[in-house]
Amino acid sequence: MFEGLRDKLSNAFKVLSGKGKITERNIEEAIQIVKTALLAADVNYKVVKEFVENVKKRALGEEVLKSLTPDQMFVKIIRDELIKLLGEREPFKLIHRPAYIMMVGLQGTGKTTSAAKIANYLKKQGKNPILVAADTYRPAAIDQLETLGKKIGVPVITGDRKNALKIVEEAKKQVKDSGHDVVILDTAGRLHIDDEMMQELEQIKEMVNPDEILLTVDAMAGQDAVNSGKTFNDRLNVTGFVITKLDGDSRGGVILTIRYITGKPVKFVGVGEKIDDFDEFYPDRIASRILGLGDMLSLIEKVERELDKEKMEKMSQKFMRAEFTLEDFREQIKEIKKLGIDKILEALPGSPQVDLDTSEKELKRIEAIINSMTPEERNNPDIINASRKKRIAAGSGTTVQDINKLLKSYEEMKKLMKTMKKGKMPFALKGFKF
Repeated sequence: MFEGLRDKLSNAFKVLSGKGKITERNIEEAIQIVKTALLAADVNYKVVKEFVENVKKRALGEEVLKSLTPDQMFVKIIRDELIKLLGEREPFKLIHRPAYIMMVGLQGTGKTTSAAKIANYLKKQGKNPILVAADTYRPAAIDQLETLGKKIGVPVITGDRKNALKIVEEAKKQVKDSGHDVVILDTAGRLHIDDEMMQELEQIKEMVNPDEILLTVDAMAGQDAVNSGKTFNDRLNVTGFVITKLDGDSRGGVILTIRYITGKPVKFVGVGEKIDDFDEFYPDRIASRILGLGDMLSLIEKVERELDKEKMEKMSQKFMRAEFTLEDFREQIKEIKKLGIDKILEALPGSPQVDLDTSEKELKRIEAIINSMTPEERNNPDIINASRKKRIAAGSGTTVQDINKLLKSYEEMKKLMKTMKKGKMPFALKGFKF
């Protein structure tokens, strides 16, 4: 996420790094690099112009020129201006009961998946959502929503599967006294904006008086996405955006531009294909990620949301007492895989440069080795002799050297834990070198 933009901005910071005193010329050079980086990220030219002018005005002021740490002050200014550009966080405003949410957007932007992700998000918030399959244009859209609904345990209204207006009308009757407090409409998507589609969306809007009209926008679509966002907003007066595919090769232009152009906030971001790869939008956290400052708050929230707290607490105590086994290692691998190595690394300050493919392969290799052991071997690795190692290696598709490496890391970790009297290690595999 934002890797290209982050790398280019770091070059601007290097211009000022380590200098006890900086000049206007240094700042001008750094600002020019920032400008080039934003334009390369496909940020709207008007947005870049205003952003750079604001940064320049502050950077040439006393807070930077007379600062003892001018490079850090410059980073702070960039972060402040990015947050200002991204706009304030605006959460859901669900007033009515039931509250209606209209999901709108072009085909291929992840609209249907986002509808299910929002239903899943609301369900975890204690709401009782229901989905309505009102996209009758895209082949298999209704089937896709039904599949996603079953996966998250949220019912889906499909009506006659042919006429969107009739489907919505039927949905209104069904949910009136049903106990469902949020109705999420997956509306028509086309490859391109056309008047027929817009008229249908306007009719649906009039029928349900939605609390939220959320437009899904593909982060990788660049300024085309911003332009289509403006058109949708002009016709429907959307309440906010869901930016999808931020886990892909996103240059950052869409998320840094769309608030400025439309005046409407980003409310959610899709950061992966899994149903839980979906986050509320926090401008300060996005700005920190763009600058490589990490996002520990989001990581902590993800850990609390997705991992078994009681289980992790017991595991932590076992590790601190150096009583953990290879069975515990295997459980830790499962938890890391739930979170995603890429998500963990991206949230760490400095965005460590790690080969993700190599790291994931190493995790799979370790898991395969432990899976090939007997329960007795996992709980008492000391009994693993030469013949057992050969059997484990054959069963896991690895080598005896791989077995030895794992056992050595395990023993080193136990020794390390015995010397630690305080603190907790977040993951058991911290001692492994990927």
